[in-house]
Amino acid sequence: MQPWPVPCHRNNCCATRRETIILRRKRTTLMLRLVLLLVVSVAIQPTTGRSAALPFRATLTSTERRLHLDAWKVSNYDIIRKAQPAFSVVKSTLVGGKQKGVDIITVNNGVLKFVVIPTRGMSILHVELGDVQLGWESPVKEVVHPKFINLPSRGGLGWLEGFNEWMVRCGLEWAGHPGKDKFVNNVGDEAEMDLTLHGKIGNIPASEVEVVIDREPPHRIRVRGRVDERMFYGPKLELWTEISTEAGSSAFRIEDTVRNHGAFDQEFQIIYHANFGVPLLGKGARLTAPVKQVTPFNAHAAKSVKDYSTYEAPTKGFIEQVYCLQPLADENKQTSFMLQNAAGDRGVALSFSVEQLPCVTLWKNTNAREEGYVTGIEPGTGFPYNRRIERLAGRVPKLAPGASRPFAIDFTIYTNRSDLELAAGRIARIQAGRDTRVDTEPAKVE
Repeated sequence: MQPWPVPCHRNNCCATRRETIILRRKRTTLMLRLVLLLVVSVAIQPTTGRSAALPFRATLTSTERRLHLDAWKVSNYDIIRKAQPAFSVVKSTLVGGKQKGVDIITVNNGVLKFVVIPTRGMSILHVELGDVQLGWESPVKEVVHPKFINLPSRGGLGWLEGFNEWMVRCGLEWAGHPGKDKFVNNVGDEAEMDLTLHGKIGNIPASEVEVVIDREPPHRIRVRGRVDERMFYGPKLELWTEISTEAGSSAFRIEDTVRNHGAFDQEFQIIYHANFGVPLLGKGARLTAPVKQVTPFNAHAAKSVKDYSTYEAPTKGFIEQVYCLQPLADENKQTSFMLQNAAGDRGVALSFSVEQLPCVTLWKNTNAREEGYVTGIEPGTGFPYNRRIERLAGRVPKLAPGASRPFAIDFTIYTNRSDLELAAGRIARIQAGRDTRVDTEPAKVE
């Protein structure tokens, strides 16, 4: 009787090897099935215990991973397996005209809804809560793709060809009015460059976009994105932004980080151009804010500086008025600005740190509605003068190599008189009876 396995003829040896290989493959397949079963069982666990602590996360766009989703949706039931609280996030791609190929992300927290535009620098198109809408009726009706924007056109005003968002960032290399400025070119010489209106960041598509949602209450919903403003022999700036809200809340937050990836100090500017039209804006609407000093932007604005905080009805032929406001703050360096309607029962408050955003630009453009009836409340690192002027005034910060700066603004919408009065009371406590200096002439600029 021969021992097993048979160590003789070649065919028998091969058969033994084949049996061994088959056995190993079966074991490997069984192990893979067990691992897959374990992963699936963890994924479908109810949101209790340790699994609930891990937020839901989905990547919608990634240049690094070569990923882009044209359409995508998630709801509360997909994440927490419950009907309440109700919330959803929907990604879609626009078609037709100049908006073809533009990505939008609609966040609905159950009561409040906002639309983010990753293709346009993570701007926010509009915000809705009941009968209150944050946004305005721009003559630009489509969400224009950046590839159709010619920034240098009309003397550097081409940025306006796509301007219709509720909130668009101005920056990052520069943020203000068009004009000339100096820079050091690629051979180390001082040269002159043309700055276009409000910079480039609002017309750069996001390179990374993701949605992150907490499974546990209060279920914060976050849309995060990265926008790069980089060039060879130029800035290497990165903006990471997070627009978030909690399920069922009437408030939301914009939280940004600007980082310098270059090897040298880099100038930067940022202004949060938040724009409001009807129903908040109208004859008798007013700005309530703790202000240390008001300075008209130019001689035209100086004519009406005493009425800087109140608004008129749409007026055909109105020429924009701009005011530079220096805000007061509480003991924590926080301030709050509020726009309320004429009836005093609807409004929105912007709260932020004056250490992060020490300047507020008030833009009043109460032209005919067909031309764009709108006002802007714009916290920033400076005012919208040309960068050359802002630099002379000491309002152009620098980032060291590898350094970053955080910025955050909290927005709260009010839909009744009592909440609006409470918000006004908080602002009055920041003002604390201190007088507001109102300059009757614009600042002298060179």
